[in-house]
Amino acid sequence: MKANEKQSWAISPSYAAYHFGTSGISVAVATGITHPLDVLKVRLQMQLVGQRGPLTGMGQLFVQVLKSEGPRSLYLGLTPALTRSVLYGGLRLGLYEPSKYACDWAFGSTNIFVKIASGLFGGAIATALTNPVEVLKVRLQMNPNLRKGGPTKELRRIVSQEGVIALWKGVGPAMARAAALTASQLATYDETKRTLIRWTSLEEGFRLHLISSMVAGGLSTLITAPMDMVKTRLMLQRECKRVGTYRNGFHCAYQVVRTEGPKALYKGGFTIFARLGPQTTITFILCEKLRELAGLKAI
Repeated sequence: MKANEKQSWAISPSYAAYHFGTSGISVAVATGITHPLDVLKVRLQMQLVGQRGPLTGMGQLFVQVLKSEGPRSLYLGLTPALTRSVLYGGLRLGLYEPSKYACDWAFGSTNIFVKIASGLFGGAIATALTNPVEVLKVRLQMNPNLRKGGPTKELRRIVSQEGVIALWKGVGPAMARAAALTASQLATYDETKRTLIRWTSLEEGFRLHLISSMVAGGLSTLITAPMDMVKTRLMLQRECKRVGTYRNGFHCAYQVVRTEGPKALYKGGFTIFARLGPQTTITFILCEKLRELAGLKAI
């Protein structure tokens, strides 16, 4: 069976299109559903930049945004978010299995370390290619005044005023976060499924996918929240004038801990969990169903 799978990757463009397409569509649907939580997460991460003090909670911020900016503000940056989801999601999840097969071919193994390495590779490559869309998304989420011009006008403004290189602000932490996210999500999901099938009566189906995706969502949130915070701060440098310019991801993390305290790395942490948990669950359940309809093997 493995030989056939390797052959199909080599000779069948339609197989690859279905594979990457199901991944991209799944992530895009999950992103659309959880996008309001992503907007709140970015706002929470940008609280009290360079300061210590009491933080606004997710519920209170939600009410504030609704009152002052209206319900539409919860969908700021949705267009670039969905665009990025299709591209980034398709690559991030889609590269996992080919990487795993390549390691199996080269080393004769698909153990947990191979799964982690495959996830790291897929996440890092996907983010490096799609970082400009992520920068555009968080700029729009943070600034309601940019709504009138839309993504295209903001993209032109960034390039003309800050240069093309600005579209790759925060790419280092973003790659680290995506690599850790993909590795923790996919390796945990994959390994949890195998363990449950081996030790319980569960078989491929909704219950197995639900339990495995919930485990993966919880672990990936815990691991990636600080990286997500650093990535957001770097992409929103112009909002952080109080603390000056962050030189890189490590400098940003140091400055946040020094001026705001260690807990600041988990600002918006509950919102990240509230978003990433359901998003992971929706992504994997939908992806597995779409793969089944497309005639592909389960993840």
